Amino acid sequence: EPGELDGLEQELDLWTGVMNSRYTLDGEPVRVTVAAHPAQDVLAVRVESPLLASGGLAIGLDLPRGHDLSVKLNPPLDWSHPESHRTELLGMSGRLLYLRHVRDRSEYFVRLESTGEIHVEPSGRHGFLITSHGRQSLEFSIGFFHETGLRIPEPAAVLAASRRHWPAFWKSGGAVDFSGSTDPRAQELERRVVLSQYLTAIQMAADFPPQESGLTHNSWYGKHHTEMIWWHAAHFALWGRDDLLRKNLEWYLKDLPVARELARHRGLEGARWAKMVGPEGRESPGGNPLIVWNQPHVIYLAELLYRNHPESSVLEKYRELVLESAAGMASMLDWDVSNDRYNLGPPLWIAQEIHDPAQSVNPACELSYWSWGLQTAQLWRERLGLERDPGWDERIRKLAPMPVRKGRYVALESIPDTWDNRDSRHDHPSFLMALGQLPGAGVDRGIMNATLDAVLSDWDWETKIWGWDYPMIAMTAARLGRSGDAVDILLFRKGPNNDYTASGHCPQRDDIPVYLPANGALLAAVALMAAGWDGAADIPAPGFPQDGSWRVRVENIAPLP
Repeated sequence: EPGELDGLEQELDLWTGVMNSRYTLDGEPVRVTVAAHPAQDVLAVRVESPLLASGGLAIGLDLPRGHDLSVKLNPPLDWSHPESHRTELLGMSGRLLYLRHVRDRSEYFVRLESTGEIHVEPSGRHGFLITSHGRQSLEFSIGFFHETGLRIPEPAAVLAASRRHWPAFWKSGGAVDFSGSTDPRAQELERRVVLSQYLTAIQMAADFPPQESGLTHNSWYGKHHTEMIWWHAAHFALWGRDDLLRKNLEWYLKDLPVARELARHRGLEGARWAKMVGPEGRESPGGNPLIVWNQPHVIYLAELLYRNHPESSVLEKYRELVLESAAGMASMLDWDVSNDRYNLGPPLWIAQEIHDPAQSVNPACELSYWSWGLQTAQLWRERLGLERDPGWDERIRKLAPMPVRKGRYVALESIPDTWDNRDSRHDHPSFLMALGQLPGAGVDRGIMNATLDAVLSDWDWETKIWGWDYPMIAMTAARLGRSGDAVDILLFRKGPNNDYTASGHCPQRDDIPVYLPANGALLAAVALMAAGWDGAADIPAPGFPQDGSWRVRVENIAPLP
């Protein structure tokens, strides 16, 4: 049990990717070294302790049934019903343990290879104990595979791969340096920036786009939320790590036929992206399927890649992703004869997830995103040598304006009570995204300035606000020239879900100890504040105060649109 350990020290070396843990157990020292292979599902583990030699310490390997699927967020591993799954021993020798684990139609293989002789004995139906044959050290590689017959690299090879990978990672891409700043918060912001780069790199660039808790634990039944892909992945392009963004978009390219079929099923053209999905792209129940602000994300992300590499190969690779998404967006707009305009909704579920979808018409954020997304898709048509789509131009020109009441933007034209009803002032203040994450299509800066004032003074920051909201709001403040507010909101705005642990994670409530959209949003906000945006004043780091309290040096970070 954890309480039996004394003197626990643990350190992750970000330069090499190696984790070292030290503690004492029964008065004896124990040292554990772990490294992950950067390209394979393989760990290298080394344990050193006199307890190994005396038989007082062993390695336990247990294979659970899975996660407890009745728990939506941060479920525990499920050790019940051992008869409902199988662990088959495929091979065991003096240095090898090779297993196949089967549950229902799912299977995986586990291969453990040691550098020295080991003794393995079963421990229950799905567990094994591994001891060192009297030596004070035990070193092995352990890998997880979807197919049999694959070889596993030796521990030294895993360590060497990790030690090559991480220096190359840190030397690539963008960097920001706040040294020399007199604002005492600068060091904390730099800590969050560095750790967020590491955490997003290891958890948000796999073969399947991430869930909101990354790979640390399960959340929302392990599903990917497509409305969060911008916050998960846009920062990769902004920080010069296009390859990591491309890995996310590879899944979207593969899933495009599923998105086309969903559009057809809903009577739309082009592609319609589901909200909450597994790797096969099938829409999940309980995932707010009427959310729409996920539709333009892939256009934005593809545009970021093109801005970094304005080449025909980028246009050709993502042309269908961009054009089909735009076609779906255009067909979601309804003609309003009485007002001579196009409306968005109903039904729809807006980014501020508190309003009745059946009554939701013309949400502020989504209208701005629709305008900018369709305009960007038209640019792609021109770059590809195609004529502009006249139907898209018609919708851009006659799109309903962002709703305003009492000189401030409101969440919805159809439910304009944002500033009259406190119950309408919790969850994401998403209308701020129109000039922040987005470049401000259809935005009046004076109205947005008054809206930001209202959010800072009158929003319900306690009931339900998320870790990515703080960077999002900071981006709006930065674009409005309110750099002091941008820093205050990003770092120390009072409210829940804006604290970062020693490891860099941003917990949300008790049941979400890891929340990666906050880390991705932080990196996007710092990119905007440090590198600027199209049309920003020609001053360095326009999102930081210019009074000398911040010294910001930037390398290889791209401005936002």
